[in-house]
Amino acid sequence: MSTKSTVSAAVDAASARTGGRVDGRKRRWQQHKIDRREELVDGTLAAIRKRGGDAGMDEIAAEIGVSKTVLYRYFSDKQDLTRATMERFIETTLMPRIYAAISDDLDEYTLVRNTLAAYVHTVDADTDVYRFIMGNGSSTDTSTLADFEKLFAQVVSAVIVDKAYDRGVNTEGAMLWAYVLVGGVQLATDWWITNRTMSTEEMLDYLTMMAWSAVEGMMRTGGDRHWFNAQRHVLPDPENKKP
Repeated sequence: MSTKSTVSAAVDAASARTGGRVDGRKRRWQQHKIDRREELVDGTLAAIRKRGGDAGMDEIAAEIGVSKTVLYRYFSDKQDLTRATMERFIETTLMPRIYAAISDDLDEYTLVRNTLAAYVHTVDADTDVYRFIMGNGSSTDTSTLADFEKLFAQVVSAVIVDKAYDRGVNTEGAMLWAYVLVGGVQLATDWWITNRTMSTEEMLDYLTMMAWSAVEGMMRTGGDRHWFNAQRHVLPDPENKKP
């Protein structure tokens, strides 16, 4: 849940307890706090893009043009600021690009590659932001990241079910498959961002090869684990193998 919806829910709950009578000044202050937090989060994103993913509270405050005391007035600590920054980045940058890729009317292979490219290119273009939110947020507060992974997996699962329906494929394992794909893509991208042992296009080629092979394999078995288990599993020779 975003910061705005969390605070709004708290105000609505207070209104319910008092029979709908909430001091107008309190509501205006709550709205001001929401708006100010969002301004500071946007300023934080701009500061990180300029100062780098290792920027501290002093550097962020200086870049925004406020004192660190002001930041702590609206955020309890750096973790709170990191969490809000992660939410903002996911809501306004990452997920819209993934939605745009998935909503295109494309053949299945292009859909898989474009969705992977949307994630990888977004992280690649905002590496400092990615490092900031992962380096400062993932070790102690995983709730926002878990919410994103759940949302991403639900979107992927919905696409799998939609594409499999007309083919009569069993989709009982769709959500599990989606989590495997999302988790694998996220972990692989994190490794690639850190190591940079290959170009973006090379990375996407290998990532797409792995993801498409998994999707193709699920479709070939009709999504039926019993049929899959009954088969003899032998690795094939490469079709382009030289004699």
